Amino acid sequence: MSHLSVELTAPNGKKYTQPTGLFINNEWVASSKGNKITSINPTDESEIAQVHAAEPEDVDKAVEAARAAFNNPTWRDMAPSDRGDLLYKLSQLVEQNKEVLATIETWDNGKPYQVALNEDLAEVSGCLKYYAGYADKVHGQVIDTGPNKLAYTIREPLGVCGQIIPWNYPLGMAAWKLGPALACGNTIVMKAAEQTPLSILVFANLIKEAGFPPGVVNILNGHGRIAGAAIAQHLGIDKVAFTGSTATGKEIMKSASVNMKNITLETGGKSPLLVFDDADMDQAIKWSHAGIMSNMGQICTATSRILVQEGIYDKFVEAFKKQVSEVSKVGDPFSDETFQGPQVTKAQYEKVLNYIEAGKSDGATLAMGGEAYKNVGEGKGFFVSPTVFTNVKSNMRVFREEVFGPFVVIVSFKDEEDALQKANDTTYGLGSAIFTKDIVRAHKLARRIEAGMVWINSSQDSDFRIPFGGVKQSGIGRELGEAGLDAYTNKKAVHVNLGTWL
Repeated sequence: MSHLSVELTAPNGKKYTQPTGLFINNEWVASSKGNKITSINPTDESEIAQVHAAEPEDVDKAVEAARAAFNNPTWRDMAPSDRGDLLYKLSQLVEQNKEVLATIETWDNGKPYQVALNEDLAEVSGCLKYYAGYADKVHGQVIDTGPNKLAYTIREPLGVCGQIIPWNYPLGMAAWKLGPALACGNTIVMKAAEQTPLSILVFANLIKEAGFPPGVVNILNGHGRIAGAAIAQHLGIDKVAFTGSTATGKEIMKSASVNMKNITLETGGKSPLLVFDDADMDQAIKWSHAGIMSNMGQICTATSRILVQEGIYDKFVEAFKKQVSEVSKVGDPFSDETFQGPQVTKAQYEKVLNYIEAGKSDGATLAMGGEAYKNVGEGKGFFVSPTVFTNVKSNMRVFREEVFGPFVVIVSFKDEEDALQKANDTTYGLGSAIFTKDIVRAHKLARRIEAGMVWINSSQDSDFRIPFGGVKQSGIGRELGEAGLDAYTNKKAVHVNLGTWL
């Protein structure tokens, strides 16, 4: 595949072979039209590499390979324990190659290397290992209806699954989708985000090395409006799983209706974090900072609306600003001292800057940051100073819309009812957090907050063993945990007549 790979040396000195083609049927192939996607290093705006961009014809080929693999006894009739062994081998290969995979994620995405290595790649291998253990534990059940009938259910794979992953956690989101789908015996056509096309292609080689049969996993790069749309509306795909923006999720729902595909959507968020006056202030400050400023604020569940009880509001704001100034060190993502790297693309960088202007023009108080950060290297790169707005009203865009950057609004509330009203005043419902020492209040509010997930006295500490997903316009269905398996199986009911004779 010499013409479908390049030898690269990353900024940290790591040398590796970067595939540039489409991974179909365990082989590297060129795209049908030869169009390319250029990967840009967001730290200095330089070109890293070009990879092939899939066209609808290429999606057709990948679906054909996935369908053939699904019907092939090699995969279809493989013992569940053997599927688990393949997933476990894949998790081991990720662990063995974590340094190069983390390097690519940092180079291509801009996230700090230590985060990519110690958090993201640990999540990838851990998630795959978790679902490896579930592969032979996807059980049906016998349902007792009386002596004249034997009734039981079978958990069957859905078939060919189209999976579209985002750019903020490329390999992490791939593992969330691959793990349960493969554990249940499905086959996959996966499309990576065009903003971060590199790491998933190196990961594809590990799939083949782990021993998965040809066609079980096919990985494409391509533009969302072309390859993503082709996946969503493809008649040969039985399910589509998507992580990304709410607007794109709505378009996928429309397209998937062509054959009533099973869908799982994890979309946008504007998650609230409530701080009551009895909270542990030090912990509330640290967790609320991590909840919005980690990963450059590019997290669907980011607790980007901090709601603070009015008696401690001023104190909290000052302490939060101090935490940001001390911890949110902006710089080269390959430096161990860096907490915040660049935004992923120029478009995302400009989007955050535009929201800063919107906040100021709408009358909110810019308490900190609010400008491009140019003190890295030669002043290039898509860096934004961590930004804090106060005196924000609920009708302002910065309160209502997802910014997806190191950008937070801090709003005061009077009491529990006021806090709930402000927290639920959103079209989203993904994550939320509550800080209080009153355990009764914490559990009561956890029930009343309109969100798929509630953290009590923490923020963003998700776990691949726990269901993840939202309500309202933050998505449909759940990923991770045992619930993630439900998204990739059908329950077939079998009725056996043992004595009801006509």
